[in-house]
Amino acid sequence: MILRVTITVPPSREKDSAFIRQELSRELKKQDKTIDLKNTESVCEKKSIDARHGKAKLVMRFAIYTDGDSPQKENALPVWKTADKNHTVIIVGSGPAGLFGALTLLEHGIRPVIVEQGSEVGKRKRDIAEISTKGNVNDHSNYCFGEGGAGTFSDGKLYTRSNKRGDISKVLRIFAHFGADKKILTDAHPHIGTDKLPDIIKAMRGFIISRGGNIYFDRQCIDFIVKKNSDKMQCVCGIKTKDTNTGHEEILLGDAVLLATGHSAEDMYYLVAKYAPLSLEAKTFAVGVRVEHPREVIDSIQYKNQKDRELLGAAEYRFTSQQDGRGVYSFCMCPGGFVVPSASRSSQIVVNGMSAARRNSAWSNAAFVVETKPEDIPLEFVEKAKEKGSASLAGLLWREHLEEEAYRNGMGQKAPAQKLTDFLNHRDSSVLPPTSFAPGVRASRLDKWLPPQIAERLEKAFYEADRKMKGFASEEALLIAIETRTSTPVRILRELDTCQCSLLKNLYPAGEGSGYAGGIVSSAMDGIKACEAIATRIEK
Repeated sequence: MILRVTITVPPSREKDSAFIRQELSRELKKQDKTIDLKNTESVCEKKSIDARHGKAKLVMRFAIYTDGDSPQKENALPVWKTADKNHTVIIVGSGPAGLFGALTLLEHGIRPVIVEQGSEVGKRKRDIAEISTKGNVNDHSNYCFGEGGAGTFSDGKLYTRSNKRGDISKVLRIFAHFGADKKILTDAHPHIGTDKLPDIIKAMRGFIISRGGNIYFDRQCIDFIVKKNSDKMQCVCGIKTKDTNTGHEEILLGDAVLLATGHSAEDMYYLVAKYAPLSLEAKTFAVGVRVEHPREVIDSIQYKNQKDRELLGAAEYRFTSQQDGRGVYSFCMCPGGFVVPSASRSSQIVVNGMSAARRNSAWSNAAFVVETKPEDIPLEFVEKAKEKGSASLAGLLWREHLEEEAYRNGMGQKAPAQKLTDFLNHRDSSVLPPTSFAPGVRASRLDKWLPPQIAERLEKAFYEADRKMKGFASEEALLIAIETRTSTPVRILRELDTCQCSLLKNLYPAGEGSGYAGGIVSSAMDGIKACEAIATRIEK
């Protein structure tokens, strides 16, 4: 039997096992349960910080195992097999959907072949460094593209509210198995850290290869191999690839293709539009800016003058509101983190946030973004999208325009920026505060060139944020533009039960690029779900 008990403890007593046992016993007595805790296993399943009412405490949920139950039994890892080369699934993209999809196929003994247009993490790290040091953006190997996907070098957050999508704990257990700190299994907002995640991704790669899978880096998918099946439906039986270094082209065939290319691989949407434009659907996405504060400012707002502040780590915040019929919210909050350049082309400026595992930088940042619906896209981009094969591509074209507008208002990869107080007062920023953004920033009137429907809602939201978090609109707060990659503006329609693309059989869209997931964990679960569907079909 497993009993679950929640207690609250001061941060200073978190490691005090005798105190923890005492609090668990007290809570069990309230439930009329008498258990000898010295002879049972008690495991903390979830831990969060409650900093309300001026006194911080930890809220800890424990699982107490009795009658022969054990955490090892409940939290077993999958059983992975050696791949049978008689069945192959091509996976386009090595982000969480692709990697966890590959591991799922190995549970069934099916060979995964991963094709990734970017580089392995070692070379990718050098390519990313050149964005800050030289202003060079490699179109194929950057913060968005490369081994591990966009999350590898932009934080490694594992928090998701997608509880109904799949088994979150399975994803966390697998990450821990490949080297993540086991605290991700208990933290309410688990986080690996961009300094730790690359080694975990390399360990996953090595394991997939050791079980008979293949991974090709610097190899771009440039076309689908499509034929008609017996029902005269278009059927994807493979892909054409191009080596991004040599230009050599090659065809790879398989039983199915998992399309797990992420939210920034625009060429994949145009490729789908080439064969089945009606399988694309415009969806809501978000546009906004990064807000950066000195870490001390956010810590002071959230923790106030609590004596245990140094034990709590960098403070997080979450903000949501409604402004003129659209949601405005914080996203990817990075306590003790950095703002990073996330463009996937040299003619763009895009910003994102990340934190190392210790979350100990001098700054904290978060995206503040405005919900953007298909009907908000200017008509000129809808017309351009129709010319390119599908009106559903309008959001991509508008996103590209905004990122190029940011580039025009920046300088190289120096991002356009404005003090938050100046944004609210509609004035130039004569001096900008220090920033963690390594390429640097350039003073710009964001309030003038951001689309009015974005700028005006952000302004109202910032006033509201300052009312809720007094001191948020401080002189040290900096807005850095532009944040456009929180999700994709396009969804690739798929069947609910089989996960196949509605009009392209054997093509399985998954992860953020499919429009059905957002973030590392939900993308991983989506890759698992799609590959379970593939395995079910193959094994029939």
